[in-house]
Amino acid sequence: MSIVDYRHELPVVEGRLTARQIEEIIVKPLGEKPDKKYFIALAISLTALGIGAVSVLWLLLKGTGIWGLNQPVGWAFDITNFVFWVGIGHAGTLISAILFLLRQKWRTGIARFAEAMTIFAVMTALIFPILHTGRPWLAGYLMPYPNQHQLWVNFTSPLVWDVFAVSTYFIVSFVFWYVGLIPDFATLRDRATSQLKKILYTVFSLGWRNSHRNWQHYEKAYMLLAGFATPLVLSVHTIVSFDFAVSIIPGWHTTIFPPYFVAGAIFSGFAMVVTVLIFVRKIFNMEEMITMNTLEKMNKIMLATGLMVGYAYSMEFFIAWYSGNPFEQFIFLNRALGPYAWAYWIMVSCNVLSPQLFWFKKIRRSIPAMFVISILINIGMWFERYVIVVSSLHRDYLPSSWGYFVPTIYDFGVLIGSFGLFFTLVILFTKALPVISISEVKAVADNAQPSHHGGNH
Repeated sequence: MSIVDYRHELPVVEGRLTARQIEEIIVKPLGEKPDKKYFIALAISLTALGIGAVSVLWLLLKGTGIWGLNQPVGWAFDITNFVFWVGIGHAGTLISAILFLLRQKWRTGIARFAEAMTIFAVMTALIFPILHTGRPWLAGYLMPYPNQHQLWVNFTSPLVWDVFAVSTYFIVSFVFWYVGLIPDFATLRDRATSQLKKILYTVFSLGWRNSHRNWQHYEKAYMLLAGFATPLVLSVHTIVSFDFAVSIIPGWHTTIFPPYFVAGAIFSGFAMVVTVLIFVRKIFNMEEMITMNTLEKMNKIMLATGLMVGYAYSMEFFIAWYSGNPFEQFIFLNRALGPYAWAYWIMVSCNVLSPQLFWFKKIRRSIPAMFVISILINIGMWFERYVIVVSSLHRDYLPSSWGYFVPTIYDFGVLIGSFGLFFTLVILFTKALPVISISEVKAVADNAQPSHHGGNH
């Protein structure tokens, strides 16, 4: 079946909207005054952010001893949260870059929002390695800048690899997101009613005139950035997995971690995009552009990546058994049957069992069902990172050095604050910029005249 036939069978934009109608629907939230529901949501997220800010302030005053970290568990919520939020950021680049290169038109309704979530998730993730060092005011030493004392960073440390990988991912994702916004800034500039807005949109649109030459350069730049961002999806979480895989600790020292972490990152990222898009779709009446067909395809991707994650869980036990290493075998039996068995089985239930419901079309196309399953997946993926980090550390080679990690209120405070920061940025974004790309949706809508000719349609 050709792409054209497929598009007519499952339209990207429902309702045969004209270009003008598409523009009005997308721009409408920006011109309306926020209602009571918006302020309630913002108040909740700001409260969570405030809890996190107080916890971080107390951490800076007292040190990492206020967390539940101990010997042998020297990593816990801090690294768990870091890996979790980096993973959330992977869906945006996958939807925007990889699906763009594969000419998947259904991505147009969700790409802009997913890109923004990538940036916000990476910003949230960057906080944790800095706090984890215990001296965040010295974080500048993680960057290799020349100085007269020839003090260079330790390039053999995975912490330094994280700094390079995540900062590069953030910069490329931000530029990719901004380049996609340029035509929409020009549209907002032409619609602006106040002088201040007109000036701001004129500056951010970089002199866009909607000419053929503008579109040629835009599409070439967008294609290059998409090609550059695609390997970052694989490389960033691969490098994050090296935090564990390059060590010799049983349970971590394994070559399965890079593909396992990448699949898990895409899995959790898509779940978070679905969770938030369900609200955006309903609140801003964007059902015609964030269609049920789009959500169903995202659920299929979650089913596929969930199967990959489940396969990785089973392979970890096989690899431990096949290795013949008694310490490796003990670690995995301890995960499933030891003191942290509760966390392990929460992880398996949420990540392996719950996505299997997506085999049924009725559930794939049910908003309440996909919302509940996406929440469960995010819970399960947080516990996956918790199980990997904590359960591999809490029992050492000698029973005399075994310990048990118990989180404190400050651990939970920083965790709550990270969600507060993420959702505050998401909520502010929905009223500041168009959550859907105007130009891309126009280009693929059946009844709208595309504003240019080239790669997006």
